[in-house]
Amino acid sequence: MTTLRTRFERLLEAIVLVLVAALAVVVVMGVGFRKFGAALVWYDEVASILLAWLTYYGAALAALKRAHIGFPNLVRRLGQRWRLPVVVAGEAVVIAFFLIAAWAGWRVLVILEGSGMVSLPWVPTRLTQSVIPIGSVLFVIAQLLSLPEMLRAGGGASPEAPSVSGEGGGSSPEAAAGTGSGRPAAEAPSEGGP
Repeated sequence: MTTLRTRFERLLEAIVLVLVAALAVVVVMGVGFRKFGAALVWYDEVASILLAWLTYYGAALAALKRAHIGFPNLVRRLGQRWRLPVVVAGEAVVIAFFLIAAWAGWRVLVILEGSGMVSLPWVPTRLTQSVIPIGSVLFVIAQLLSLPEMLRAGGGASPEAPSVSGEGGGSSPEAAAGTGSGRPAAEAPSEGGP
């Protein structure tokens, strides 16, 4: 499973790298041509499509690395009994959402059959919009490939995350900040102050 995950990660990284490079080239060309008074008619449409592709493929890569916004402190504070069911339910909701997005994206592709881009009519709109079902399926795959590692880390808590016990032992965020008062270091009273 680790080899599959690593290969999938390398594939997504390569796709994201190519998309970033392509978007950079298109933006530089668009600005350069506009500066010389010969604006490219396809620049805006192609740049926005590349940005959408970068967003979908980058989201799948972030899902594989578990880098999306979440509620790890909430999950960590749950009792051991509730942690796993909450994590599994959350994963099920995310996967269900992206499966629905993939299905809806496929339906959109069927509707768009025969149409082309506005500025480049020879480029099929189905190609440009294919990122919706493809990106959604890649997101689901990324979630499933990273799920075992997340569950091994304690049901949603990353292994390197600090404890939030708040009591002694130097494991609380306050102890790490050196305040011990529950307030951020900037708000902690100074030595000899009020």
